[in-house]
Amino acid sequence: MKLKFAKMQGQGNDFVMLDGVRQRVALTPAQVKRIADRHFGVGCDQLLVVEKPRMPGTDFLYRIYNADGGEVQQCGNGSRCFARFVLEEGLTDKREIRVETASGVIVPRVEASGQVTVDMGAPRFEPREVPFDAPARQRTYRIEVAGESVEVGVLSMGNPHAVQVVADVDRAPVTLQGPLIERHAAFPERVNAGYMQVVSRAHIRLRVWERGAGETTCM
Repeated sequence: MKLKFAKMQGQGNDFVMLDGVRQRVALTPAQVKRIADRHFGVGCDQLLVVEKPRMPGTDFLYRIYNADGGEVQQCGNGSRCFARFVLEEGLTDKREIRVETASGVIVPRVEASGQVTVDMGAPRFEPREVPFDAPARQRTYRIEVAGESVEVGVLSMGNPHAVQVVADVDRAPVTLQGPLIERHAAFPERVNAGYMQVVSRAHIRLRVWERGAGETTCM
């Protein structure tokens, strides 16, 4: 099987883009994993597939696969690449599109500058909507990680996140804690682990351990 693809990145978060409108794309988890492999494949954090819409009022269906072959609900950087891809490939002439994802509809827009903005909706903080095992909503929560109690903010932007505020993001225990938080028992499904350094009211630094992909590049 041969597939035409493009390679894109958003904030260093890199993707293999597949047009499933003009070619048939039917990949197994093992095939996705092989494509994502940085030694034997193309190499990427995630593989993104453009498909014809199924929902009325949408332009495309957007499917997202992590480097481990698992399909997930959402990716912000990926959605920005998605919008540029469908415009540049001539799949649409719209600069703003409505896109169906596994977690709902998002609205990315290619601005006149060429940059892409995306309305992913409001963050969800209710534990049952993340999902997260807690009896009631709190500002932060305590979870045990490698014998240590850590404080996390918990939210969903279509995919679950557990975020810690740290003094120095360069010294954050991303690779030590990240895999443990990803599969923590308090989350019914795998979760992204974020480490955030607040530089100012308008500037943060962030590192992310992304479920199914490991640490991915952010700013």
